[in-house]
Amino acid sequence: MRTLFGIVFFSYQLGAFIGVWLGGVMYDHYGSYNTVWWAGIGIGIFSAMVHLPVREAPLVKVPQMS
Repeated sequence: MRTLFGIVFFSYQLGAFIGVWLGGVMYDHYGSYNTVWWAGIGIGIFSAMVHLPVREAPLVKVPQMS
């Protein structure tokens, strides 16, 4: 569990860094944050569409014969 938490925490921090850095690069290149906002909206819509088919259901435990 600690390893999983470490990986999730690291990837979150890395994503935050890359997002801010790319926002600055795009601002320097285009002169406004409009492109960054539209990219964020597009990524959010893509993420929602990828997660729509996920159906959470409780795990049914099958009794084991011993």
